[in-house]
Parts: sequence; structure tokens; C-alpha cells
Amino acid sequence: MAVVVVLAAVGVGGWLYVRSLTPKLELGVGYAARVACGCRYMGNRPLGSCYKDFEPGMEQIRLSEDPRARTVTAYVPLIARRTVRYDPVLGCQPEPYRGKSLPVH
Repeated sequence: MAVVVVLAAVGVGGWLYVRSLTPKLELGVGYAARVACGCRYMGNRPLGSCYKDFEPGMEQIRLSEDPRARTVTAYVPLIARRTVRYDPVLGCQPEPYRGKSLPVH
């Protein structure tokens, strides 16, 4: 019984920790997607080389691209995701945010 209680406490603690990081990760993936889009479609570099443009602490963010749609997606699996689309006139533009809306103060 004690093992179940310890495992439950660890699970709840882990969930609360991830929830506390979510706002920072949402901001980070948005920044990463924008930087990687510029690197890929404006700088004509391979997507894999765009990681070196990231700031320290962004190592957990992953990138993917859709060359036909000219989009780059930055994500932290199961937590945060943002997609940026390259437009030849406007540059790299984020797609509309589909997460929770933040309260307005």
C-alpha cells in the first residue's frame, strides 16, 4: 500500500511540475518555430542546422517541417506545440494560437 501512495505522490508531483513549466514552454516553442522558420526558409539552411540558433535551455524543443506548406513546427512532446508559416511577402508568420486563452487583466 505504501508503494502505491509513493507512486501516486510522485505522479502528482510530476504532473504539477510539468504544468508549472507549460507557460514557459509555450513561449519557447513559439520563439523556436519563428527562429527555425527564418533559418530554414529565409536563410535556406537545413532544418537540422537551425538548432544552433537556439538559446541555452531550449534543448528539449524539437523541430519538424512541411516543405510543401512551407511551415516549421516546434514542439515539446505532449506539452507544447507552435507552427509558423513562411510567406514570401510577410516572412515567418505564426499560425493562430489554439491553446487556452489567457485571462485579460
